Amino acid sequence: MDLVYLHTFREVAMRQSFTRAAEELGYAQSSVTTQIQKLEKAYNVKLFERYGRGLRLTSSGEELLKIAVPMLDLYQQSKETITRQAGGTLSIGSIDSIASYYLPPFIQQIRHRFPDLTIRLLPDQESLIVDKVKEGDIDVGFVLDNKPADASLQWVTIREEPLILICRPGHSLTALEQVGIDDLSGVEWIMAEDSCNYRIMLEKVLRGKKIAYRIGLELGNPEAIKRCVMSGSGISLLPRIVAEEEVRRGELAVLPFSHPDIRLDLQMCIHPKKWMSRPLLAFIEMLKS
Repeated sequence: MDLVYLHTFREVAMRQSFTRAAEELGYAQSSVTTQIQKLEKAYNVKLFERYGRGLRLTSSGEELLKIAVPMLDLYQQSKETITRQAGGTLSIGSIDSIASYYLPPFIQQIRHRFPDLTIRLLPDQESLIVDKVKEGDIDVGFVLDNKPADASLQWVTIREEPLILICRPGHSLTALEQVGIDDLSGVEWIMAEDSCNYRIMLEKVLRGKKIAYRIGLELGNPEAIKRCVMSGSGISLLPRIVAEEEVRRGELAVLPFSHPDIRLDLQMCIHPKKWMSRPLLAFIEMLKS
């Protein structure tokens, strides 16, 4: 039986309310109800009964609580014991650009500090990363956004991640001292996939200013985008960290463009009720500092 159900049962018993237990656990009330129903089905008993406007344990519920509390305490003790050994698995969800260009040095540091730790780095779309953090499928997630995507999660802004317009050297727009939004009319774009936050932000600005634009290519990988920009006539918007090396080597040019509505922060999200292992705590503190 899933110990999560017993944990939920203990919270409901302590608070005598499905609603207050759901708030404390960060679950939907329907999820708490379902878990209690599954426990009642497993034991074939009724665990709670209505008492006025509240709830109280049945005699069967009182007996289960006596057993569940030491079981959960023992489970917590086992986690603390394993944590001191600093093994286990750390699951990290991240958009592709951050997974490829920002996180590797930090991952190497945490591997050096906890050599028995297994690390899973799982690139994915922003919305799916948030969902997986919320469901507990991954320990921590990294996205680019300008505001928290889900208020029920805990968010830490790591830093602003500058976005740049890139093109091949010699592109006609490189002759301009400053590229304004109107100068982008009619240019060919090489875009990230349509679920990408910075593409959504860019297209919102272009449409808002009624700037005509044409998407020549749509690619899901920043490396592919860079290669196509270098060999073609299109321009692209990417996080600066993605293209720094090619810009430094002169293989890509950065257009002198900025817009107040085209900016993103690198944000880290975790579930507020997430149990924190020593490696996870160390990893979070490393990034925050």
